[in-house]
Amino acid sequence: MMSFFKKNEVSQDLFLDGQLSIFQPLNGYRAATDPVLLAAACPAITGDEVMEFGCGVGTASFCIFRRVNVSLTGLEIQENYASLAIKNGLINKIPIHVEIGDFKKMPKNIKNRSFDQVILNPPYYKTGTPSTNQGRNQSLRIITPLSEWVSEAVKRLKPNGWITIINTPENLIEILISLSKSTGDIQIKPLTSNPDKIANRVIIRAKKSSKSITKIYPPLIIHVGEGKTKKFSTEAEGIFRNGFPLTF
Repeated sequence: MMSFFKKNEVSQDLFLDGQLSIFQPLNGYRAATDPVLLAAACPAITGDEVMEFGCGVGTASFCIFRRVNVSLTGLEIQENYASLAIKNGLINKIPIHVEIGDFKKMPKNIKNRSFDQVILNPPYYKTGTPSTNQGRNQSLRIITPLSEWVSEAVKRLKPNGWITIINTPENLIEILISLSKSTGDIQIKPLTSNPDKIANRVIIRAKKSSKSITKIYPPLIIHVGEGKTKKFSTEAEGIFRNGFPLTF
């Protein structure tokens, strides 16, 4: 039996300027801009089979579907988050198949399949005080090495399929080393909150079995202006409000 959050433990939040209505826990890991950016970076085309490792409540997968008609599969280790992903699919009338399980012990229904696209927003932090909230701790703290996340995700790809990842620059080297073993055409896109700030997030995508060279692209500047004049940049506005793809 799946474990569900109680009604007073969740909020209903709008994404893509109201195109998506997402239930997520009030306390725990909460989707914000990262899954929207991850979805925008995924180079999916109509008819692709898309898998999300650690799908949480499904936000990134649903953002992709709002842009392009794809087949969605999610893998989530936490039953209560998986239950919300299923609920969010029903509410938004977006078909999604969610498997509950750990990628280290891949469920048979996924282990025997391959996908055109695999997306993931794996944990970011190796240090710091663990959260007392299990859901948040599981989502944000690195317990399993990121190299294992990446290698298992690549295994799920069809030949010439794409893996797309969002993470922090701190973890970039580990991710790139793992990707270099079986992918090419590695594309790196820094994300920065303002033109004068260092990047605090990075998008990495790569093509399975490709021999193409690695490329670093100009950063996405998310905000322009300061204080009361601060607002989304034109490109960020298109991504967050309209679900437009991220330009590399």
